[in-house]
Formats: sequence, structure tokens, C-alpha cells
Amino acid sequence: MVPGPIKTILRGFVAGGGSIVLSSHVMALVEQLCDHVAVIDRGRVAAAGTLDEVRRGRSLEERFVRLVNAEGAGVKELAWLSS
Repeated sequence: MVPGPIKTILRGFVAGGGSIVLSSHVMALVEQLCDHVAVIDRGRVAAAGTLDEVRRGRSLEERFVRLVNAEGAGVKELAWLSS
């Protein structure tokens, strides 16, 4: 996903006390790089906390789908993801 050198630079920045805000619908990327997450649905925070707190024993992708009420949705219903 994210090339190794970029991950190294980002992790070094964070280790030095910096913060990075990442916005993505690619949950695998979020799980690789983030230790705290917030899922925002239609302008409201649906969940926020550490990765484990938000995942609640599931994958982040599964939780995201549940949190935005998209379970069983087809392509048409998820069209907002492409905007």
C-alpha cells in the first residue's frame, strides 16, 4: 500500500511528537498507519478512539460498514464513497 520509506518517515515524525491526520476510505491503510481513528458519517462522529476501541473485535472495514449503516448495501447505495 504505502511504500516502506513513506511509512518510515511518517512513523519517525510521530515518534518525535508529531501528529498526522489521514483521511481515507481504505481501511487496510488506516489499520497500517493509525493508532487512533474516527469514523465520520454525514458530518457526525460515529466512533472515535484507539484502533482497538473502534474495531471492537472486528476488522476496521466491518466496523466502518456497520457504523455508516451500509450492511447489505449494493454499489448504488455506496455511490457516496466515490465522491
